Amino acid sequence: MTQEREQRMSGATIWLTGLPSAGKTTIARALAARLSGEGHRVEVLDGDEVREFLSAGLGFSREDRDTNVRRIGFVAQLLAAHGVKVLVPVIAPYTDSREAVRKHHQQRGTGYLEVHVATPLEVCSARDVKGLYARQAAGELSGLTGVDDPYEVPADPDLRIEAHAQSVAESAGALHALLVGRGLA
Repeated sequence: MTQEREQRMSGATIWLTGLPSAGKTTIARALAARLSGEGHRVEVLDGDEVREFLSAGLGFSREDRDTNVRRIGFVAQLLAAHGVKVLVPVIAPYTDSREAVRKHHQQRGTGYLEVHVATPLEVCSARDVKGLYARQAAGELSGLTGVDDPYEVPADPDLRIEAHAQSVAESAGALHALLVGRGLA
């Protein structure tokens, strides 16, 4: 098998964490299109979509958020073990939950990269893609990550992307470069 084919066949989970409206899903979808065009098997496990189907009924308590993250991590690891590049744009606000997913991957010999989409709260609030920040400001919503619920910034991610300071293409390009550097693309 050629090295290029091995890279295309090699699965891994690429976990994009950050505040709501940071650009996680936008970057993941841009990278997915690029990787797919290069012949990689790719899947995007978007946090909102997975919550609707796999984690329906869970709330936003710390325990429920942890359960949601672990479920997504489990599915991502299964796909990655079968040669899929799994892009996971999920807030995952707690360090210990993200670390549990990393350890699960390591125990099974599956690649895992953590990417922090480090968009400042002010920028995320101005973007307000889903109207969450406006609802929180109006008193209609509580427990918004980064506002009145904690977000634990990754101390040592594999990559930190300042999506507010560059284009989507540049952000996806930086992530692609990381994958190339790790022999995954």
